[in-house]
Amino acid sequence: MTIGLFFGSTTGNTEDIAEQIEEQLAPLACQMHNVADDPVSLMQDYQLFICGIPTWDYGELQADWEDVWEELDALDLSGKYFAVYGCGDQVGYPEWYQDAVGLLHDKLIGLGASPLGYTSTEGYRFEQSKAAIDNKQRFVGLAVDEDNQHDLTDARVSRWCEQVIEEYNATP
Repeated sequence: MTIGLFFGSTTGNTEDIAEQIEEQLAPLACQMHNVADDPVSLMQDYQLFICGIPTWDYGELQADWEDVWEELDALDLSGKYFAVYGCGDQVGYPEWYQDAVGLLHDKLIGLGASPLGYTSTEGYRFEQSKAAIDNKQRFVGLAVDEDNQHDLTDARVSRWCEQVIEEYNATP
């Protein structure tokens, strides 16, 4: 099985996390796709794909994802599985922490894909998030804060990768 790994990155943090995910998932094969360079229609080629999206400013999409946002609407992702992660700053932008993750998650579900990899919000400090569900008890993916909790990133990525594969292996 090859896993599609799609990301958009401006500062390099989201791309760095994609590389960590690729390493963590070895020996499984990952094919990395920067959405600035590769068409998002390639998502249809994978049974499981992972998307990385940072949240910018006041809950906005990262520029590369914003450029391809409408192209996503043409995809049929029925029968596919996905997991999403995001980079954000929970201290500087506590009212919009990981909003882009929530937006992308909802978009992919609307296209027929099934989500994996929900995580606990325990250990995070934020006010609001479009990625938080269940009364702000869980994120719809992996939340990474390289600005304020860099020391927790490696362990979070490792646990999340194990979780995503475990959940995928349990699917019908």
